[in-house]
Amino acid sequence: MKTSEQPALLQWCRWHPQADRQALQQIAVAWILAAAGTGIAARGQFRLVLAGGETPRGVYQQLRLVAADWSAWQLYFGDERCLPPDDAARNSRIAAEAWLDHVPIPPAQIHVIPAELGARRAAEAYAGTLRGIGDFDLVLLGLGEDGHTASLFPGHDLGTAPGSPDTLAVSGAPKAPSERVSLSAQRLSRARQVLFLVSGEGKRAALADWRKGRAMPASSIAPAAGVDVLVEANYLSDL
Repeated sequence: MKTSEQPALLQWCRWHPQADRQALQQIAVAWILAAAGTGIAARGQFRLVLAGGETPRGVYQQLRLVAADWSAWQLYFGDERCLPPDDAARNSRIAAEAWLDHVPIPPAQIHVIPAELGARRAAEAYAGTLRGIGDFDLVLLGLGEDGHTASLFPGHDLGTAPGSPDTLAVSGAPKAPSERVSLSAQRLSRARQVLFLVSGEGKRAALADWRKGRAMPASSIAPAAGVDVLVEANYLSDL
């Protein structure tokens, strides 16, 4: 599968239908905890990239109830909206309120995108944060009704070309706010595992296009190990 904007690596998908959103969220929690155990055992830490939106919120609410070696977790964000730090629509605030404010992850290990600086300055700052960081252990992503993921939108630079920067300053996004910061497709693909969480009636058409191999931002995420997609089964017509 390729994006329309730039040459991209071939994406290999594994589809995991779930009975409903609750089942999807429970499996996602188990997936995250298993990846954490593997990462900590192998490398002494767990590098997790968080997604925004309502489906991940439910996952985060469940994570706050589990016992984990939080001191070994390093958290990053796949994208952020250029809003004040305390704005309820910020991905960092959603994660904090649902999960991070309730567990003892050291604050220095929660790497928030400083999107209040504006897209360009924040992208530059977060590129510095990521400098020297190797592959992520697990990247969480969602799917938009237009096929976008993180803040990689159709018709915009996805950062798929070799040598693309780790972070992109997004302006003119089709969803408010128009200014955002996103990790590039190349950086999101530098991961041992990528897990998409897909739930909601509005995603049906995008899912159908994705499964047919049509170009969209979600199909530009192409780690060597492939991607796994947890999806509500009733939104898939061919599984």
